[in-house]
Amino acid sequence: MTITKAELINIVSEKAGITRVKAETVVNTIFDSMVEALLRDDRIEIRGFGSFVNREYKSYKGRNPRTGEVIDVEEKKLPFFKVGKELKDEINKS
Repeated sequence: MTITKAELINIVSEKAGITRVKAETVVNTIFDSMVEALLRDDRIEIRGFGSFVNREYKSYKGRNPRTGEVIDVEEKKLPFFKVGKELKDEINKS
């Protein structure tokens, strides 16, 4: 099962007893703040849940899967999520 952003907004609205508009503002504010932190290369740590950090990858020679042509892949940063111990333990309880 997948939970979409719209479904998350509905869940927040119901659990917090607030309107859907207010819940949407809350969810968007949280996501926007997380994106801004990652853009600044900050680490995001949510105790009991996990952490987000940018991982840096150096440039390398890759291959175009269609043509087999060798291409240069530029260095890049990708967000990485590491699950927290409490969440991992909760998921593995069964």
